[in-house]
Amino acid sequence: MYGIKAASKYLLAILMIGVGTLHFVQPEFFVKIMPPYLPWHLELVYLSGVFEAALGLALLVPRTSRLAAWGIIALLIAVFPANIYLYQHQELLPASPMVHFLRLPLQAVFILWAYWHTKPSLEEKSESR
Repeated sequence: MYGIKAASKYLLAILMIGVGTLHFVQPEFFVKIMPPYLPWHLELVYLSGVFEAALGLALLVPRTSRLAAWGIIALLIAVFPANIYLYQHQELLPASPMVHFLRLPLQAVFILWAYWHTKPSLEEKSESR
């Protein structure tokens, strides 16, 4: 099980780093899905990109891994309004209504994925003894 959890952690970290990087490569996409009630759209896109990449990197460091997983959960909750806004304004990203709908519960899957990494595995528990 430790191998699966370790692979999962690396995959989640790569995903976070990759998406965080996209905030700088294609900021216009992220700006476009920002709810209008939020100020400083571009600045928030860059800030969330920094946090996504930093948390992804921190997830790979054993001393900060569990805290990073909690940070990822907080970040996923913080950006959820953008997913809701995108669902409400599907013309912003051409896709089928089902794709837009499935993005919403997918956020919960990512939160559960990160939550799995807030707990040490059995192997990590035995190593700390």
